Amino acid sequence: MHPYVRERFSDAEADVLRRYFTSMDGPVFALVNLPEVVKGALFARYSRSAKSLRRLFLDEFVGDLDISGDLTVDATVGLRRAEELYDRIFLEYGDDSVAQLGGVHLACEQASNLLTKVLERSRLMAYLEQSTRYVAYDSRLTSGHYRYFRDPAILESSLGARYVGDMDRMFDTYGALLPTVQGWLTRRHPKASTDSDFAYRQSIRAKAFDALRGLLPAGSLSNVGIYGTGQSYELLLLHMRAHPLPEARAYAELMLEELRKAIPSFLKRVDRPDRGGEWSAYLAANRAAMDDLADRLFPADEGAGLSAHHGGPAAPVTLVDFDPDGENKVIAAMLYPHTDLAESELAERVARMSADERRQVVRAYVGDRVNRRHRPGRALERTSYRFDVVSDYGAFRDLQRHRMLTIEWQRLDTRLGYEISDVALEAGVGAAFEESMVRSAALYDALAPRFPEQAPYAVALAFRVRYVMQMSAREAMHILELRSGAQGHPAYRSVVQEMHRLIAEQAGHRAVAEMMSFVDHDDHASNGLGRLEAARRTEARRLSDSHRHPTRPAR
Repeated sequence: MHPYVRERFSDAEADVLRRYFTSMDGPVFALVNLPEVVKGALFARYSRSAKSLRRLFLDEFVGDLDISGDLTVDATVGLRRAEELYDRIFLEYGDDSVAQLGGVHLACEQASNLLTKVLERSRLMAYLEQSTRYVAYDSRLTSGHYRYFRDPAILESSLGARYVGDMDRMFDTYGALLPTVQGWLTRRHPKASTDSDFAYRQSIRAKAFDALRGLLPAGSLSNVGIYGTGQSYELLLLHMRAHPLPEARAYAELMLEELRKAIPSFLKRVDRPDRGGEWSAYLAANRAAMDDLADRLFPADEGAGLSAHHGGPAAPVTLVDFDPDGENKVIAAMLYPHTDLAESELAERVARMSADERRQVVRAYVGDRVNRRHRPGRALERTSYRFDVVSDYGAFRDLQRHRMLTIEWQRLDTRLGYEISDVALEAGVGAAFEESMVRSAALYDALAPRFPEQAPYAVALAFRVRYVMQMSAREAMHILELRSGAQGHPAYRSVVQEMHRLIAEQAGHRAVAEMMSFVDHDDHASNGLGRLEAARRTEARRLSDSHRHPTRPAR
């Protein structure tokens, strides 16, 4: 049983697409023969559209391109000449180094939210994922199915009918509550005379999507755009082939097939038994050994039930490790390139400095930051913080995308309970929300004994998951300032706001915390439509673009 829905195109559409996409109907395909700026813009639009990438290209991009010179191009066949060139010349310089020089834009469609976390694990790749904040999940695929992963093993089992029935009802609830919440938000936050219909409508939709995204199961499908080098793809595929989730292993083969059409020689080691085979086997064996050992050392609490509950942990964010001398080390690192002192001597002098002198160093190093993108340099990497976090899975999805840190997460299940947004409660849909949580937990309980890896497909995004985030002060500045913004989702805003407080108060690194001057601690969730200002800016750009290009329709 094939779990993917094939996309259909007319003969004329296919004639255009085959010049630029390596597959006409599969869920994975590479982009070729297009300018880099077009591929980047296409991926940027991808994250906020419900359309597939190929359909998006046909509807919104191909009309602006000169494709007359590409009539003989066919991207759906293997690039034999390129492969011969790589084999004859480039590989003489070493597999690892040359594999860093070729990059590919790869579209990964109809991937579950569990799989997207596997795809987005690499630090050295760039991603854009379809957002639940901009795309409604109440529509169906062309097959008539809701957008969730239909695992072949589950569907072919005695639990198949229940899986489809319960997942469908979870999507039914989402679709039924969406207009109710949007109507309540419209009454609660009337449109101002100065706001356009576009900006206001976008803000209402985003707020409603935020309030109800927790109803969606982790099996919900998403589209992911990836850009990476051959070496990065090789490492990703080796990990995916060793992954316990069957979807990840199957998807790795789809990716490998398409990548070989674009960068064939860079991926030759993946299939070699003495290279990629041994590497994947090593990863799989280590994972299995650690699972077995952890089960023996920390047997599961037999009294712990899996039924849904609304309660939460007392401390959802805990600062578990930091350097008490970290702030002084950061100040020494700030001064280091401006002196001729050994680092040990510089550290001793900083320790003897007065508090006022240390503040002077920090203020000079930070300078006058006009916006959050003005960030000081690498001295902030001298100290780090490790946080243990419990949040709903939806917030975890957003925070997990920050790859320049160490992040590890535990298995998604229903033991830690779930979150209901204040908007959902105030709009009067709390009972229906909780009923869907009970259904999600019961389906997980039914699946877990037979399908332990696939059972999390049934877990709603509102359920909590535990994970650890370790980051330098420099990365913390980026994450905390970005994710605390007014337009951010309340679930992750509360997480990063608490991180900022703990850096200042528990770690005692007040100078470091003060450098993060764009961390927003205001409670925008209770004040109105948090995304309205962002929607206003989008509307202004849209109108400006239509004025510059009067023949181009405003989208």
